[in-house]
Amino acid sequence: MSAPLRVNADEVVPNRRRGGDIRVTLSPRNVGASSGFGGVLRLAAGEFVTEHYHPYSEEFLHVVSGELVMTLDGEPVRLVAGDSLLVPTGVRHRLSNAGGQEAHVVFHLSPLAPRPELGHVDTEQVSEPSQPALDVGHAR
Repeated sequence: MSAPLRVNADEVVPNRRRGGDIRVTLSPRNVGASSGFGGVLRLAAGEFVTEHYHPYSEEFLHVVSGELVMTLDGEPVRLVAGDSLLVPTGVRHRLSNAGGQEAHVVFHLSPLAPRPELGHVDTEQVSEPSQPALDVGHAR
């Protein structure tokens, strides 16, 4: 067996393009993953991730701390620490911090889109357009 490919979230440059502090910790680009990518998200009180959808991937979320509302195709779903949520392929979603404290989420998307630029489709103006789009790489 080869050595584990460990990545600490504090060592990853955050991406704020869609809002919040998104750090992709495991992906094709940084560890050679072939089936998906994942990472962590921190949202300050009142912050949100702008609406988008994934045409090829399901998204798995697990709330570590905080209170959130995930809007799925216009329908709100309240989430608290300990909750997990599946966002099906093609469903528009927007995640908002609904509490007074920072929220912490772990996420994973699978399978990978055929090319990284096809992975996300924005349906709302992104929060930080000057930030680059996430490029998680592609399966080798």
